[in-house]
Amino acid sequence: MTKRIDFQTDPSKYRHWRVEYDGPVAHLYMDVDEKGGLFDGYELKLNSYDLGVDIELSDVVQRMRFEHPEVGAVVMRSGKDKVFCAGANIRMLGGAAHAHKVNFCKFTNETRNTYEAAGAESGQSYICAVRGACAGGGYELALACDHIILTDDGSSSVALPEVPLLAVLPGTGGLTRVTDKRKMRRDLADVFCAMEEGVRGQRAKEWRLVDEVVKNSQFDQTVAERAAEFAARNNRPANAEGIALPPLERSFAEDGSVSYSLVEVSMDRDAGVATVTIKGPDTPPPANTGELHAQGAQGWALRAARELDDAILHLRLNETEAGVIVLRTQGDPAAVAAHEAFLLAHRDFWLANEILLYWKRLLKRIDVTSRTLTAMVEHGSCFAGMLAELIFAADRSYMMEDEFEGDNRPTATVTLTEGNFGPYPMGNELTRLQTRFLGTPEAVEAARERIGEPLEASDASDLGLVTFAFDDIDWEDEIRIFLEERASFSPDALTGMEANLRFAGPETMETRIFGRLTAWQNWIFQRPNAVGEDGALQRYGTGQRGAFDMRRV
Repeated sequence: MTKRIDFQTDPSKYRHWRVEYDGPVAHLYMDVDEKGGLFDGYELKLNSYDLGVDIELSDVVQRMRFEHPEVGAVVMRSGKDKVFCAGANIRMLGGAAHAHKVNFCKFTNETRNTYEAAGAESGQSYICAVRGACAGGGYELALACDHIILTDDGSSSVALPEVPLLAVLPGTGGLTRVTDKRKMRRDLADVFCAMEEGVRGQRAKEWRLVDEVVKNSQFDQTVAERAAEFAARNNRPANAEGIALPPLERSFAEDGSVSYSLVEVSMDRDAGVATVTIKGPDTPPPANTGELHAQGAQGWALRAARELDDAILHLRLNETEAGVIVLRTQGDPAAVAAHEAFLLAHRDFWLANEILLYWKRLLKRIDVTSRTLTAMVEHGSCFAGMLAELIFAADRSYMMEDEFEGDNRPTATVTLTEGNFGPYPMGNELTRLQTRFLGTPEAVEAARERIGEPLEASDASDLGLVTFAFDDIDWEDEIRIFLEERASFSPDALTGMEANLRFAGPETMETRIFGRLTAWQNWIFQRPNAVGEDGALQRYGTGQRGAFDMRRV
């Protein structure tokens, strides 16, 4: 069996990053352990990274949000001399399975997006202090920051050399961010992305690749001044006290099933189906923000989000043949709505806001998960508010209608809340209901008028909230036929179809990164010019350039 990739870590286990806290400023050092690769067969030289390095970075960013609300500025810098970061490890990319490469790029994109949004959402701005070579994925780390400072020492540079050097594309949004975010001229971007050596000094600023270029003797002072300026923008109370994010309670079974405290993942590997069940709260919402803070990571909303997040990442990387993810819930929908209503009513309290933002990020992660997503609205389910978003994220949804013989659970309902109309936008900056009803916006308003009502199958179907509703006679056969049909289709074709259909509406920088870039990178990573025996990724470091089939396809 292949090695199971674990997305859970904590600072005591870090091998590649370290953080030093200085009041409102945190210094985040990338100091990659060459011998600390996730797999055998390569060394992480020159601060290059693999998925294991990024799992730690994702953990740092998450803990910064919840455990250190006092931090207003994070300075990202290298812990090594003469190199900032050489980007994703080439030997890892050359030897990894195709699915791993694509999922690696997706996860790194999600991590970059998280700290890129931290300034606007949480008052935690990221400043990148570049000293040394900053190439490929290293420059993409910088591009996701709010401010980039480059030292002018004659050798420090920024580069995106993937096209000329490796026959692939920057995998973490580099092409999109230089044009859409930094608004670099497209002709200069063409020059820049065709250069192996990158750009140094004042030219980097003139081309809008960095925000400041500073003499080496003034570099540390300038970085400190900018960090203080950005930290002063933090709108959280200076005495805000963070909460701990302890390890998740979970157990793995031999058949692939995973049990958490609120989430269950059951596997049917023969059928290629993973069923994820989320349990609703069995206690009332906190009485006040003090109680919310005291509950910390054990409160229902945060605990459910952390467990569901881990489950989705586990399925992505470790259960690649589970082509269908069935999303189920169990519990009282009124209780789910009450917990969400408390968070929405107290968004001015930093922790309540962070929990809602976490659900926003989690739902976006589900949106871009390349599996058939199916919501089963069964009797006894609790699809309300943030959990109802799972229905609208799914490719299809099925709902039980009327009584089922021998089933004494409460009748299946869907309950809309204020949360379904704003707090959890998709990457296209629309809500999932707005995206669902792009051609009939009046349907969104019709749904809004039913906020708070437990909608049974006939009403949910009439409002367009579910795909199909079936009674006791047809339910099992219809579900069986659907799952068998899905298992007969090409997984490649399904991935392309689902990704195209999920993101209707306006295009944003985020949809471009996850849509256009991921699609192109997915294709390019399979081309012999990159990964063939004589491809650029295989020949890298041998002194020979890749041998290319020169036909344009």
